[in-house]
Amino acid sequence: MTDPSAPVRAEDFIGTRPRTDVEQAFAELEAAAAAPQLQTQYCRGALAAYLWALGRGSSAPITGARPDFDIPDLAHITAEVDASVAQLDDRLHRMAPRDYLQGAHDALAWLCGLTDDIPSSGSGAV
Repeated sequence: MTDPSAPVRAEDFIGTRPRTDVEQAFAELEAAAAAPQLQTQYCRGALAAYLWALGRGSSAPITGARPDFDIPDLAHITAEVDASVAQLDDRLHRMAPRDYLQGAHDALAWLCGLTDDIPSSGSGAV
């Protein structure tokens, strides 16, 4: 159990979410999508977003930007949300499958505190 009087550090959060919540959301989605037939494009997008936000991905899930930081801050995560919205709105010039974009968007939006809905293997298009 953590000490409630301990100071809160920026690295304790991924966007607006406690790191422990993000780690748990990632682990649950990864476990639920472990079987190849269950790992949809939606799940792949959400997992890619989590990996990047946790500092484990080599590039951003939507823009493909290679970061010069270990963990993206809220501004970087928000920029990826904006990029996902632009990609979802542009049917002619999408750089990735729509369901992948939606999964990444939903995970990034949750990280930013824009929604309380955590992406799951049952989310997104079927």
